[in-house]
Amino acid sequence: AAATPEKLTTSALTEMVRRLDTHSEFLDRKEYAQVQSDLKSEFGGIGVQIEFRDDKVVVIAPIAGTPGERAGILRGDRIVKVDGRELEAPFMRNAVDRLRGKPGTKVRVGLERTADAGTKELELELVREIIKVETIRAASMVAPGVGYIQITQFTERTGKEFGTALAKLEGEGLRALVLDLRNNPGGLLDASVAVLSPFFRDGELAVYTQGRGPGDRSELRTSGADRPRGYPIAVLVNSGSASAAEIVTGALRDTHRAVVIGERTFGKGSVQSLLQLGDGEALRLTTARYFTPGGQVIHGKGIEPDVPLAVSAEDDRKLSIQRLRDDFASAEEFKARFDFEPIPDRQLEAALDVLRGLLAMGGVERAAGTVSTKP
Repeated sequence: AAATPEKLTTSALTEMVRRLDTHSEFLDRKEYAQVQSDLKSEFGGIGVQIEFRDDKVVVIAPIAGTPGERAGILRGDRIVKVDGRELEAPFMRNAVDRLRGKPGTKVRVGLERTADAGTKELELELVREIIKVETIRAASMVAPGVGYIQITQFTERTGKEFGTALAKLEGEGLRALVLDLRNNPGGLLDASVAVLSPFFRDGELAVYTQGRGPGDRSELRTSGADRPRGYPIAVLVNSGSASAAEIVTGALRDTHRAVVIGERTFGKGSVQSLLQLGDGEALRLTTARYFTPGGQVIHGKGIEPDVPLAVSAEDDRKLSIQRLRDDFASAEEFKARFDFEPIPDRQLEAALDVLRGLLAMGGVERAAGTVSTKP
């Protein structure tokens, strides 16, 4: 194709912004429209959250209930080909363009996966669907007095859905809560503050951002809770917990409202501002970093759990299927469909043990110095 002033300008802008950092980018009309559809939590694709890390397109986490999760794509998988063709620069944009498409169409995804036996390549064929991000996947009582809520992503609907789920469990006698943020890739900052608000006093610091200059600090505070819930909370996280999921985790832990169980989180704590340009284009620029109320930086470090308990990628895959498909009448029927027997969720079991102990001791804050931080 012939070079035109418009194409040359677009190429120059793309390369200049890409060199700032891995999260900054120039968005043309098509790409900006995709971003806007993301904010509405509805688009045609396979349902995976991806990140550009170490010059690779890496899966942060598959979105629950989507073709990507059902096909067995795992956190940490590297996407190297789509429909038999290798990805091209700019890699993130190229991956998104080629993975998305008309619902009902097929796409072949080539992956690299690192396991104990080494790195292997595999190819999966998926059928694209309209991806409607379901934020609350479960809200149930899992033990006497202990409720469980899984949040799969943070969207503009999450705060309201979480409040409804919480009220349902409280009506069933909730005295302690397991908040499952495993493989939650994040989402909207406002949604994370909305989830925190029922547990915080009105106007309490939930998270703050710090830009380049000393005066570039912005604080986000909770709102609406006349009488904050004071029951013990256990938060489940892993390396697929990122961004807004890390904000919720860090705020609950820093303020001694929760015990964190699982694995170190992903470490996505930078703030991107979307600047709309003319002709339907935009710039996404990194402008600040998130900090927990206690001043801990999230970006590049993640959040260490109070109770470290790692799960292998294979067991994580099995547990994800089990959480997704709880409609089988027996273990035999489940094994016949998925070729493995249901396995125990050790992280959830550890959370239940911790919460039982905290209930006996009278809450998280009193027991903060007694919870083991050893595996």
